[in-house]
Amino acid sequence: MEAPLTTHPTEAHNPLLDHLRTIVPTERAAALLSFPKGSGWREAVHEFKYKGSWRIAEECGRWLGEALAEGELFYDVDLIIPVPLHRRKQLKRGYNQAEYMARGVAAALQRPYSTKHLHRVKNNPSQALKRSEERWSNVEGIFSVKRAEELRGKHILLVDDVITSGATIGSSAQALINSVEGVRISICAFASAHYF
Repeated sequence: MEAPLTTHPTEAHNPLLDHLRTIVPTERAAALLSFPKGSGWREAVHEFKYKGSWRIAEECGRWLGEALAEGELFYDVDLIIPVPLHRRKQLKRGYNQAEYMARGVAAALQRPYSTKHLHRVKNNPSQALKRSEERWSNVEGIFSVKRAEELRGKHILLVDDVITSGATIGSSAQALINSVEGVRISICAFASAHYF
C-alpha cells in the first residue's frame, strides 16, 4: 500500500500551517501523511494508538523526524514535547503513542524531548467521535505547564499522532504560549486530516 505522503516537510507554507495559524500562533507545521477516510493507513495508526503497538509509533516518529530533517525547516527547534495523555488514560492504555513518536522525531532531528513540561490536567472524553464544534469545548483548559522558566525563549516542537480539527494540539500550544515568555511553537504529526 503506497503511503499518502504530503509535501509539508519541505514547504515553509502549507495548508496544515495555514489551518493551525487560524487557531494558535505557529512557526512551522508538518504532517507526514494525509489521512483520508477509509485509508489502510488509518488502520495502521489505530494499531499503535489503541492496540499496544508502541514500537510502531516510535518507528513512525523516526520516519516523520527524518522527513523533517531532510526538509531543513525545523533546524532551529530547541526541544520536542509530545502532546500528553491524562494519567488515567495513559495507565489504562499503558503508554502514550505521542511520546513514542516524539522519541523517534527527537532521535532523527538530534534534539532533546521532554515529558516534564506539559501535562494534561483534565481527563476529557476522547475526541474521536465528537463533531468539530464539540472538539473545541472538549479541550478547553485541559493542559498546564510546569517549569515554564526552563522553556523561556525556546522554540518548541509539539508532536502528536494525528491532527484532525487541530483542537487538541492547538489547546496544548496555547497553554505553552500563555505560560512561557517568548516561546515559539511549531507543530508536527504523523498524519493529518485529508483536507490539510
